[in-house]
Formats: sequence, structure tokens, C-alpha cells
Amino acid sequence: MKFVFFNNRLLFLVTVVLIVVGIFIYLNKGKNVSELVKQPSDNPALNLEDEGGLDEEIHPLSIEALRKGEYPGSDIFVEQTLSSGSNYKRYITSYKSEGLKIYGLLTVPNGTSPEGGWPVIIFNHGYISPSIYKTTEKYIAYQDALALAGYTTFKSDYRGHGNSEGNATGGYGSNAYTIDVLNAVSSIKRLKNPENPSTPVDRSGLIVDADRIGMWGHSMGGSITLKSMVTTKDIKAGVIWAGVVGSYPDLIERWRRRSGPTPTISTNSQRGRWRRELVDKYGDPSQNPQFWNSISANSYLSDISGPLQLHHGTLDASVPIEFSRTLEKQMTDVNKAVELYEYTGDDHNLSKNLSLALSRSVDFFDQYLK
Repeated sequence: MKFVFFNNRLLFLVTVVLIVVGIFIYLNKGKNVSELVKQPSDNPALNLEDEGGLDEEIHPLSIEALRKGEYPGSDIFVEQTLSSGSNYKRYITSYKSEGLKIYGLLTVPNGTSPEGGWPVIIFNHGYISPSIYKTTEKYIAYQDALALAGYTTFKSDYRGHGNSEGNATGGYGSNAYTIDVLNAVSSIKRLKNPENPSTPVDRSGLIVDADRIGMWGHSMGGSITLKSMVTTKDIKAGVIWAGVVGSYPDLIERWRRRSGPTPTISTNSQRGRWRRELVDKYGDPSQNPQFWNSISANSYLSDISGPLQLHHGTLDASVPIEFSRTLEKQMTDVNKAVELYEYTGDDHNLSKNLSLALSRSVDFFDQYLK
């Protein structure tokens, strides 16, 4: 009797299962297996199979991805000793970033470093076509002013520029240049006397003060500066000239380059491809604000590592002055120190007010780093 009851119960359960499966197949008739197993969301921010999903991997362009990265840098090697400045020595050097050999221009003040080491300015240049870029050209007067003021300065070429290894990825569709700069920050902390690195200047042999690092950036270099300062606490003060410091929604909706005689403008049509690719994949900023905010340094200003000084010409034909004005307001809104200098009638390079802008920049760094 028990055996018959068990068989009847098993038959009932099998019948129920077959009915449920039949209904499921009928309702999903025409759909393939992949559609039945996984139905993606209509929200582009949640469709991250290429990135591993929101919980598994964050987008490589995001600020959180930068913060989770490791930037060990390396020793800085002298590749060539250049002619000296009036009170400082100049070197073409190299360091490592993600396994790539990156070249840069290093200046070191003459004489014995002060107790604790020289203060440092990491120098971030703007866009120059990687095919014509040279370590010792452009920005000479800018870097010279900071070197003359008694700072060690270090200008990374970025990957794919000049003799540096790797591909030039651009400054906005990739964080690669920012990663190179963050590795430059780590590398400069390890700097020893370039003339004789085996001879210690103090007990550690180091000649720079890791607690007195500033950053200067122009145009694209301004964007790199802002990203760096919301990623690491090592940078105590930042100066940005004509910076591409708008949020990514601003870059998408309010920024189109116009032609002009400045060294930071390119006619390469591929430079804007990152816009199309991101919009195609994630939707425009109004459709997917969460994603666009996640890749914008402006969304993280409450964590910025130090005060900012901004400079911008009112006739800048490359980068709208509204970017600097908006950043000033955003910094003020989160109670962070900021000052903005506008130069009436001046261009992207502040060529009409170069001496004044450089003097203000040096004074700002002196205030916070000396």
C-alpha cells in the first residue's frame, strides 16, 4: 500500500513539473537560450558585461578606478644631461609607468637641498600632437619660472610622446596619462642626486620633500591635475591654466574645439572619438547621469587634496572660460580653497599676461609649499 502511494505521489509531481515547463516554453516561444537566461537592463549603466558588472569591476575611466590603482613609480634614471639654467640643472630622464619607459624633463636647483629636501612641482603639459612632441620643446618659459623659484620640477612626456613607450591614448577617453603622472609623483619621491646617485645627501639619500609636492597643468594637463588631486593626497596645491576642467557632461555638451594658432589644438579627427564611443555605449549624460558623474573629477571635489589656483583668458578659443568659472564655484560650494584669475582679451596660452600669470603661480606655490 505504501509503495502504491509513493508511486502516485511521484507521478503527480512529475506531471506538475512537465506542465510548468510546457507553459514556460509556450510563453517564451521564439526566444533563444541566451535571452531566457539573461535579460539585460534598459539602463546602460547596468549593462556592464564587458566590465564585469557593477559589483565585479568598475569602469576604467572612473575616479574610483584611479583610486583603486597602484602607482609604485620607479627610480628616476638620467638619460641625458642638458645645459643648465641660471640656478638649476636640467636632465632628460626616464621612469616606469605600468611597465612602460616614460621620458621626462627634470630640473634640480643648484646647491645643497634644504633640510627635508627640495619642494617639487609636477608639471603637466597640454595637448601637443604626439607625432611632433619633443621633451625639450614647448613650455620652456613655464617650467623655467618654477625652476628659478627654487623648485625641483618634473614634466612627464606621457606614454606615446617623444621617445616614451606605449600608445598615445588621449587625455579624455582614457586615464592612461593620469596614471603616468601618478607614477611620476611616486618616482619623484625617490629622487636622489642625479649627479651622483650613490652619494647620500642625507641619511635617506633623497633630495626632495615628499610632503611638499605641487602640480601645475595647462589645458589637457589641467584635467590631469584635477583627476590626480582627487585621487591622491600627495599633491598639496594645484595651479591650472586654461584647464579642461569641466565635468564629462560639460565636455560632451558644451565643448567643441575651434581652430586657432595655439600649440594645444589638433586637427586630428580621431581625438573626438571617445565622445561617440562613450555615448553609444552608456547613453548621453541626461540618460545616464550616474555613469557620467562617476568619471568626472568634479563629482569628487570634497576629497581634493589641496587648494587650487585657476587662470584663464577671456578670448581662449580652445577651452571655454566657463569651465574655470564653474570649477571655482564648485570648489567654493564644498568649502575648498580656490582662486580664479581672468585675463581680459588673452588667449589659451595667456601670452599677453605670461609674466603676471607665472608670478602669481609661483607666489601661490610659495604660500602652500614653502
